[in-house]
Amino acid sequence: MIALESRKKENVVINSSLHNGNRSARAFRSKKEEKRYWILLITLIGLGLLSCYGLLVYNNPVPIDSPSFIPVVKRRIVAIVAMLIAAICHSLTTVAFQSITNNRIITPSLLGFESLYSTIHTSTMFFFGVGAMLNFSGTGPFIIQVIVMVMMSLILYGWLLSGKYGNMQLMLLVGIIIGTGLRSVSAFMRRLLSPSEFDILQTRLFGSVNNADSAYFPIVIPIVIIVALLLLAHSKNLNILSLGKDVSTSFGVKHQSSIIYTLVLVSVLMSISTALIGPLTFYGFLVATLSYQAAPTYDHRYIFPMALAIGFLIITSAYFLMYHVFNAQGVVSVIIELFGGIIFLIVILRKRAL
Repeated sequence: MIALESRKKENVVINSSLHNGNRSARAFRSKKEEKRYWILLITLIGLGLLSCYGLLVYNNPVPIDSPSFIPVVKRRIVAIVAMLIAAICHSLTTVAFQSITNNRIITPSLLGFESLYSTIHTSTMFFFGVGAMLNFSGTGPFIIQVIVMVMMSLILYGWLLSGKYGNMQLMLLVGIIIGTGLRSVSAFMRRLLSPSEFDILQTRLFGSVNNADSAYFPIVIPIVIIVALLLLAHSKNLNILSLGKDVSTSFGVKHQSSIIYTLVLVSVLMSISTALIGPLTFYGFLVATLSYQAAPTYDHRYIFPMALAIGFLIITSAYFLMYHVFNAQGVVSVIIELFGGIIFLIVILRKRAL
């Protein structure tokens, strides 16, 4: 009888809380938060477009009325398109990856994409020389790099997430070990290179939009758009997956297959970004961390646009400042990685846990 009375009281409390206007299942807790979100999102998009305009026309050595002005702008548009691709890939993949792993510190870089990219280019220089390294460009080598990265990821997922004892933590641990091993092999081969070969190789190993070739865009852009739309369409499932395996299973979501599906999309975007631009290890983490602060909601339909706007603003404004204010063109990715690493350390020290 006592248990029955207590259960009745709990039901009364639950029903009253459901009918209370202060509690709801909406994406935002209040209209004020939703209004603030849209104002901030529109502001960030506007600032990103302003940075694009500055990159296109600011400090242009050719006058606007000159016939050479348009060709110069077209060359700069290639860099902006590469920045947009990097922003889409890193912002969406990092948010999705952190949601399915229920951890806001780790990033898809743990799966070894950057290490594999470094190993491919270092081994090409080590075994075949400078000539092969300089000729290792074009659509064919680019597609090969993307396919190798995606296949490595699919093998990793299929091996460690399938079966009765599939484990996400084990997959991440194996990814870290593989990445560490590949970095060690790459470092050993780089030590045996001549100084001139080492200098040429280092220009490829730093992430930069200058590495992007517009010849890849007809292949890259459609794939990035399709995969990004698939991730956006997967937002509702990500909302449930972020609650954990038990909760998502109780809601009828096929947890294991949904996790693998998300990881496949993540691997495609990360492989394309790494092969096109190069490694940007902490860029995605920086974007995702700021997005969670700017978008106070659990709904990925709102987190994804905010992450994309922040990621695009960060990379365009960083290139504008370094190119036209500080005149330090070669250190843009280093500065982004530095700030990302500092934010990572701050989050670690505040949470005192991984």
